[in-house]
Amino acid sequence: MASDPLPSWNDTGPKKAIVEFVEKVTKQGSADFVPVPERIATFDNDGTLWAEQPIYFQLAFVLDRIKVIAPQHPEWKTKEPFASVLKGNLKGVMASGEKGVVALLAATHAGMTTDEFEQAVNDWAVNAKHPKTGKPYTEMVYQPMLELLAYLRDNGFKTFIVSGGGIEFMRPWVERVYGIPPEQVVGSSGGLKFELRGNVPVLVKLPSLVLNDDKEGKPVGIQRHIGRRPIAAFGNSDGDLQMLQWTTAGSGARFALYVHHTDAGREWAYDRKSHIGKLDKGLDEATAKGWTVVDMKNDWKKVFPVEP
Repeated sequence: MASDPLPSWNDTGPKKAIVEFVEKVTKQGSADFVPVPERIATFDNDGTLWAEQPIYFQLAFVLDRIKVIAPQHPEWKTKEPFASVLKGNLKGVMASGEKGVVALLAATHAGMTTDEFEQAVNDWAVNAKHPKTGKPYTEMVYQPMLELLAYLRDNGFKTFIVSGGGIEFMRPWVERVYGIPPEQVVGSSGGLKFELRGNVPVLVKLPSLVLNDDKEGKPVGIQRHIGRRPIAAFGNSDGDLQMLQWTTAGSGARFALYVHHTDAGREWAYDRKSHIGKLDKGLDEATAKGWTVVDMKNDWKKVFPVEP
């Protein structure tokens, strides 16, 4: 017998649905056969491929980055939301709303070259630790989803990340962690400009937002970056709903899956009222349309490659 390609999945409905879909779209002569170039699968990142609690990991990077460069900005000691960051007052940071978060992003991203930013992200990924588990953030990935990515690729799928997270934040480490190359990452994108610094050509990050790759922005990002409608899409929140709708609206065999965070013991349990990764409208639509919903507590044998 062939070895199980999804050993961290229990033999419940979601695993069976995944295998059934892959087999029917890859079997020559099947009425649902899909040629290899059209086997596109898109994955949200936060809460789908890695954890997202208690705050989005990119926000953790931004907060850490503020502390690193604070000595160059003495005015931040009394200016919000920077003052709250320096005091470790997360509630104060969140009270600043979207405007405050945008100010933090601009302060930590704009003006850097893409090479400088990549180095900053790599340094953070090596040294930063999750506040609950003490593990590097890049180890807070879901073992069942790593297996799913590999299973799809073994069956001729090209796997893409389509995330509300920053494209330049994800690209430095996704190939090492997920086996997804940087050119197969779609994310929120800021402005860039070419300039010469001395005689060296560089790309400089700008404070402007070019694409907010969340909610309605996800199908737009898919069209701009991939140019093919996916036949399979995977998410965990209402921010992924439009990607799943866009994917399943195409002709032929289609697959949509939501990861439902139900495991307060091994991970977190949250959905309709969560301030992070809210799953409300998406859960209702998944039920109505028969999409696959993973009950993390019951459908996964293990959550992380190395359990805390």
